Amino acid sequence: MNARAARWLRVLVPVLATSALALGTVGADAAPGRAPAAHTARVTGAPSCNTHASSLRPSGSPQVTQGSFMAKIRARGYLIAGVDQSTYHFGFLNPLNGQIEGFDIDMIRAVAQAIFGNPNKVQFKAITDAQRIPDILSGAVDIVAHTMTITCARLQQVDFSSVYFDAAQRVLVLNNSPAKSLADLKGQKVCATTGSDSLSVIAKAGAVPVAVSYWTDCLVLLQQDDVAAISTDDSILDGLAAQDPWTKLVGGRLTDEPYGLAISKQYPEFVRFVNAVLAQLRSDGQWAASYRHWIGTPVPPQQPVQYSD
Repeated sequence: MNARAARWLRVLVPVLATSALALGTVGADAAPGRAPAAHTARVTGAPSCNTHASSLRPSGSPQVTQGSFMAKIRARGYLIAGVDQSTYHFGFLNPLNGQIEGFDIDMIRAVAQAIFGNPNKVQFKAITDAQRIPDILSGAVDIVAHTMTITCARLQQVDFSSVYFDAAQRVLVLNNSPAKSLADLKGQKVCATTGSDSLSVIAKAGAVPVAVSYWTDCLVLLQQDDVAAISTDDSILDGLAAQDPWTKLVGGRLTDEPYGLAISKQYPEFVRFVNAVLAQLRSDGQWAASYRHWIGTPVPPQQPVQYSD
């Protein structure tokens, strides 16, 4: 078996899993998605803001108060969460058990635990990057956990939880690539997903952005030599590299990418509730345990959490 064939085998399972979930063949956890117009997060003239201190302070421990959005979710019987299906370590369909797993998924299950006393009371809706904000705005989902960076532009449309993970945009190339950074890829094709804020960074560096629906699509294009690199958050690239040992991360941090759980601006009480859940996870060691399980060691020290109020 040659190296190209081996690379294809390593990525075949996650790609097939992605295709299956996208077609809604994974039972109740899957839901048909729409394909709205791409949302560009970083736009000229977006107001300045502190993305690390943009969320509402929790009001004590998480409580499901009468008449709240949490009470409505409890009455429905399950939380509806928009999640990724193809980002290894964060949100991916495990082909061995048919379950969606990862660090982001642990955050959602913790919210379900706080509402229902049962972490499994969740209906996962597999969505693309481009669907994240439209699905929040339409009410198709209650919350999104999808390696989603808090940006000033996005804060004009949706609310976010406090920062639960801090990533940085970098570059993934094949092992035989001479590129050492995104600056070395001027005029060459570099892949990212539609709706991700990575595309604008690629374009500003003088590379040619190639937009696809899923990160595994980018990996296939890289393996086929149809693109020279993939550039996005290092958390996502680490998962792709774990699926294909013929790839490597290069270059330093291009951007700061603080992740938050996205929630409709209609439900500030839900934002405070989710932040109370995240505060518990940080204090009781569950956040660290999830990080250790999905991402590895060393577990970074907890940074002081900042809020807007």
